[in-house]
Amino acid sequence: MTSSPRHLFVTTALPYANGPFHIGHIMEYIQADIWVRFQRMVGNKVHWMGADDAHGAPIMLKAEAEGITPEQLVDRIASDRPKYLNGFHIHFDNWHSTHSPENTALTQLIFRNLDAAGLVEKRPVEQFFDPVKNMFLADRYVKGECPNCHTQDQYGDACEACGKAYEPTDLINPRSTLSGATPVRRTSDHFFVKLSDPACKQFMREWLNATVDGTPRLQPAVKNKASEWLEGQGDQELTDKDISRDAPYFGIPIPDAPGKFFYVWFDAPIGYLASLKNYFDSGKARANGESRSYEEFLAAPDVEQIHFIGKDIIYFHTLLWPAMLKFAKQKVPNNVYVHGFITVSGAKMSKSRGTGISPLRYLEVGMNPEWFRYYIAAKLNANVEDIDFNPEDFVARVNSDLVGKYVNIASRMAPFLAKFFDNRMPALPAQTAALSAAFERANEIRESFEEREFSRAIRLAMEIADKVNAEVDQYKPWILAKDAASNAANLQKLGEICASAIATFKALTLFLKPILPALAEQAEEYLNSGPLTWDLFAQGSTPAKFLPTGHAFGTFKPLITRVDPKQLDALFESANEAAKKQPEAPASSQQASSQQPPAGEITVDDFAKIDIRVAKILAAEFVEGADKLLKLTVDIGDAQRTVFAGIRSAYTPDQIVGRLTLVLANLKPRKMKFGTSEGMVLAAGPGGKDIFLLSPDAGATPGMKVK
Repeated sequence: MTSSPRHLFVTTALPYANGPFHIGHIMEYIQADIWVRFQRMVGNKVHWMGADDAHGAPIMLKAEAEGITPEQLVDRIASDRPKYLNGFHIHFDNWHSTHSPENTALTQLIFRNLDAAGLVEKRPVEQFFDPVKNMFLADRYVKGECPNCHTQDQYGDACEACGKAYEPTDLINPRSTLSGATPVRRTSDHFFVKLSDPACKQFMREWLNATVDGTPRLQPAVKNKASEWLEGQGDQELTDKDISRDAPYFGIPIPDAPGKFFYVWFDAPIGYLASLKNYFDSGKARANGESRSYEEFLAAPDVEQIHFIGKDIIYFHTLLWPAMLKFAKQKVPNNVYVHGFITVSGAKMSKSRGTGISPLRYLEVGMNPEWFRYYIAAKLNANVEDIDFNPEDFVARVNSDLVGKYVNIASRMAPFLAKFFDNRMPALPAQTAALSAAFERANEIRESFEEREFSRAIRLAMEIADKVNAEVDQYKPWILAKDAASNAANLQKLGEICASAIATFKALTLFLKPILPALAEQAEEYLNSGPLTWDLFAQGSTPAKFLPTGHAFGTFKPLITRVDPKQLDALFESANEAAKKQPEAPASSQQASSQQPPAGEITVDDFAKIDIRVAKILAAEFVEGADKLLKLTVDIGDAQRTVFAGIRSAYTPDQIVGRLTLVLANLKPRKMKFGTSEGMVLAAGPGGKDIFLLSPDAGATPGMKVK
């Protein structure tokens, strides 16, 4: 522990300003918010900056499609940010935009300094040009035939069918996705940051391997990945970074280069500094206790620059960004903390696949944001690991830990304190295992927060909560209370368990406060303690001093409710999906009837998009509450899938286990109230008992594709 306060400049990755926050943003902000709140609770000075990443061709084109200016689009998106941030109790000190005077000035300054240091070079680059839109085309705006496997409709960087990477100009019969026109090749001068420069590479090598107060500045996995790029190991390669784009482009103009703009990935991280400068220039920093100017603050050796990011942007933040800052004569980052992705029931977040969680939907259906904060924290650690949101686990963990263990302590003790002790603190017993455990574990919990090991902090806190509840069950205060008014011995025992439990509740409130700020504030109001800080466990603190005898409590009010599983159903079923609900059977099994007219014609290319496979039914079971469905586990060769099939009227589970059938394997997964269906079993017949599973001929094996 340091004797003087640390001064921390903290950032999180900037969200792109062409759409609302997704749950990955919220997860990252919660992680940083917990850490920032903890730092303030131990007395450190923190300035946490956020901003919208507001430049680039996608924003320009989306605004054009909507008939508005890019500035209007960015402003509209920005106006929605507070309801997400406030909704999840995420409190930045400043929120700004990369489309700002501060970012323009800083970006052009950093470019000039890099140029003066010899790290900028102009080179001709050949690209596809759309003669209709009159603009150069990024990879994502070109499609054509894969030059390797000849699959149609592939993007300009890699084939989704065979995985081959290529240049857009390698595509056969290319077309612009913006206008449909055939693009032409044109050459334009681009500006590059020379990351391959020997001096630059040497700096990056030293920065990657440096320690901060004896601790590596990067997590081992992050350092190793960045080093692979830097040293060109395996299929990794460090390349000079193209930092310019040609007009038309929504971005910051490059000085003395008419028609040239900075590529969004050059000016976006500079937005961290722009937000900080706006924070200082607007007077917010002074109001937050900072007496120095922006320039003095960044030049001060005691200021630590900390970035929280996702693992998909490691390259930019551990190689390009530190190098940019170093050779532009700016402060380099002290630490870059990297986290993994968030998945839902093991599936990667994807709106198109129906495996996403809408943060706004979460709030709109009335779910407590601190349930989510707690659940995410219970899975977060200092490693670069994906974390999974499992609905059943979410309900169980929140209801068990927060309601059943933590809040339950105050809920059980408050009535006894009010009725028998004038709502004041009784004398603590000589020995209290729970409160003693809190004192013994306080430093370990504090270190866990410092090291971003939030899951460990929660585990330790819940172990203490278990001790409290075990003590309560041992004392049986509900029995002692029956004659406590006339039995002095029982009244004393009742006072001891109430004192021990409520004092430990106070300790647990302190431990959980960075994670549950609103709940902690309610608990502080009842405890009549004022804002809790880690001074409670300062040197010389003892259990007797923790909550003095005779201390008056406030009025107890219910602190938190249980999760209702029905809220999870509402979360995963948007209003639009509810309006479009289909009958159970067609959602997971396809039936063909001779009474239906033939469908419209399709092409061979249309059929090629369908992935029908031979599947073996490994298990089948009835679905409680669903009259038409069977839950199937099927083997499709390279994976096992869960499929809900509307065939219950024609088959029992024991009739179909072990048989082969056909499954549509690339159907968009559907979240149902019984679980997620990951495919469609193919069947024929009009319905009812006349449903017939399709089966392949003898010799077919699971995984074979229908062609």
